[in-house]
Amino acid sequence: MSSEKGSGELVRALDWKGAFWVAAGVPPLVLFSIGGIAGVAGKLAFVVWIVSMIMGFLQSFTYAEIAGMFGNKSGGASVYGATAWLRYSKFIAPLSVWCNWFAWSPVLSLGCAIAASYILNSLWPIPAADSQAVLAWVAAHTADYTATTQSVIDYIAAHAGTAPADAITAVATADAVTALTPAIRTWSVFGFSIPHIASFNINSTFVIGAVLMLIIFAIQHRGILGTANAQKWLAIIVLVPLLLVGLVPIFEGSVNYANFSPLVPPSNVYVTTDGTWNNPGWTLVLSALFIAAWSTYGFETAVCYTRELKNPAVDTFKAIFFSGLLCCLFFFLVPFTFQGVLGLDGMLATPIVDGSGIGEALGNMIGGGRIVTQIFVILMILALFLAIMTAMAGSSRTLYQGSKDGWLPRYLTHVNSHGAPTRAMATDLVFNLILLAIASDAGGYFFVLAVSNVGYIIFNFLNLNAGWIHRVDSGHVERPWKAPSWLIGLNTILAFVNILFLGAGAKVWQIVGAKADAPNPLWAGLFFAALILPVFIFRHYVQDKGRFPIGALDDLGLKEGDMGEKKAGMWPYLTLIAGAIVVLWANWFFVLPG
Repeated sequence: MSSEKGSGELVRALDWKGAFWVAAGVPPLVLFSIGGIAGVAGKLAFVVWIVSMIMGFLQSFTYAEIAGMFGNKSGGASVYGATAWLRYSKFIAPLSVWCNWFAWSPVLSLGCAIAASYILNSLWPIPAADSQAVLAWVAAHTADYTATTQSVIDYIAAHAGTAPADAITAVATADAVTALTPAIRTWSVFGFSIPHIASFNINSTFVIGAVLMLIIFAIQHRGILGTANAQKWLAIIVLVPLLLVGLVPIFEGSVNYANFSPLVPPSNVYVTTDGTWNNPGWTLVLSALFIAAWSTYGFETAVCYTRELKNPAVDTFKAIFFSGLLCCLFFFLVPFTFQGVLGLDGMLATPIVDGSGIGEALGNMIGGGRIVTQIFVILMILALFLAIMTAMAGSSRTLYQGSKDGWLPRYLTHVNSHGAPTRAMATDLVFNLILLAIASDAGGYFFVLAVSNVGYIIFNFLNLNAGWIHRVDSGHVERPWKAPSWLIGLNTILAFVNILFLGAGAKVWQIVGAKADAPNPLWAGLFFAALILPVFIFRHYVQDKGRFPIGALDDLGLKEGDMGEKKAGMWPYLTLIAGAIVVLWANWFFVLPG
């Protein structure tokens, strides 16, 4: 039954094309970590993206099947898969939803941090050391420095063998850059160090990022149809030029195929020297596959809007299938071209790793001048808007449905007159404002990304196994689209492959970007995942007195007090134990480079 506008429920306003356009913000996610993955995978980076995307596409067929079983639910694959675990434990279902939410939600903060960097670089750039302004400053102030100036003495001590004249030039140049850097780049209202993790800063990056978040919130406040329409035009404006960037260098012969060989891991993180296929080498490759999953698997968000589809029986599969094909195109092509044109040295440049220089790199890759480069900078900001809108739309609906089904606090069920889950969106906003203050620090960016991905892999493991559990326990429930049984089996194996990535690779991101004494993102992510337990206990046992809300179990034909027969027996429990063993073994067996 369709909900009408103003009913206080989500509105059936989309066809599969609308859901496709909402999910079209996933391809730009390749730009969030393209430099980071090159830093740990080296010349294998493009292979990592291709393998990860193939895995994501295969896995989506399990999600497509189980999504079709729940035409009256929103919130995405985590919600549909969570119900499979209800018979076996009330606590596993909310874990799946929670992990999916805190995996997707940080796209808002990370994307706004990068977008803010673009705006700062465009309007208030830090002058280059060889710029005319810096050279003029040096010429005017060189006389202020002598061989006995303390900063010159310190420079010579740190760079043995440097002649005093050269040291004076180097120190004067550094001081010139500092003096000519706009004050807004170093402006900060408040900040403190978070022990062992990163820094918390209310600075210019935070303020600009917060404004961008509020703009996106306002757009989505009008409901899913308005969001889909905005996404459609943003996607066309952004993805067409991004596709050209992927294709033009290939046809023009700008790709240097020497940048793809030899296909071996690097000897360490963020180095260009080749390593070998030893244990540390495999650790680096698995860590790249771990972090790539956060981007390549993300198109499963296309099934977040089942409750808002006009014809969910038909539209659900089409939305995720065509979204997957779109992502295959971009995740295959863009990393290949980037690596082929820039090489590993270019991929490891700081502006590529932190995302702030990707727009300029895109313009240069197609041989554009300054105007073309500036256009690509603007397109990158729009691409980030696209990704952020996709994330807010999907993650807020996960919170909404989790509340409707009795796993998350009641207040999240509120929907405005346009059918937008505004309280869930506001919760996303507040959570990400906190993360933005951390992500605006360069050290915190990849730590936030790695911790959120721990949640994503946990969700992935639970949901891929939900495919076969639903087959066993709920085989009678109608499935508008049914995946081949061999594919359900293959995706179950891939669930364990992903858990292997988690155990082996998460710890690598402990030494990439964050503080030297930062905790292993694996343990930090597991801790954050465990926070759902007190949240669920409060909702279920305090607010709801141990009962699920009316309608929460209807799609499976279950009712309160009768969860149905546990036809899968002990297998779900053994699956969880096996998954934990794989994670712990992989974390022990695979070692970091020396």
